[in-house]
Amino acid sequence: MITGIGIDIVELNRIKKIYERQEKFAERILTAKETAAFQALTSERKIEYLAGRFAAKEAFSKAMGTGIGGSLSFLDIEVEKDEKGKPYVSKPIYKGVHLSISHSKEYAVAQVIIEKV
Repeated sequence: MITGIGIDIVELNRIKKIYERQEKFAERILTAKETAAFQALTSERKIEYLAGRFAAKEAFSKAMGTGIGGSLSFLDIEVEKDEKGKPYVSKPIYKGVHLSISHSKEYAVAQVIIEKV
């Protein structure tokens, strides 16, 4: 049974402008594990990665029914990749959570479906 659905879309240019003005923006969005992966990327790929993780975390928070705020922060949510490169939510919960992230030239979008297992 599906218990939550969330989707988020973000403009890459918006994330790029914020990151260029405030490099600490990434620290507010990414966990330590995500930051390590982020640091290994080219500058163009960094923006896609940051925007994708931002959208994924927003989508997850919407699927949980809370949004980002008092009970759930960006740093409470961690997104990793499996051996095939497929993203998945590794915390705060992972069982029954389905995540898809996609990028285009201008946007990053993420969708999360949470099902009771």
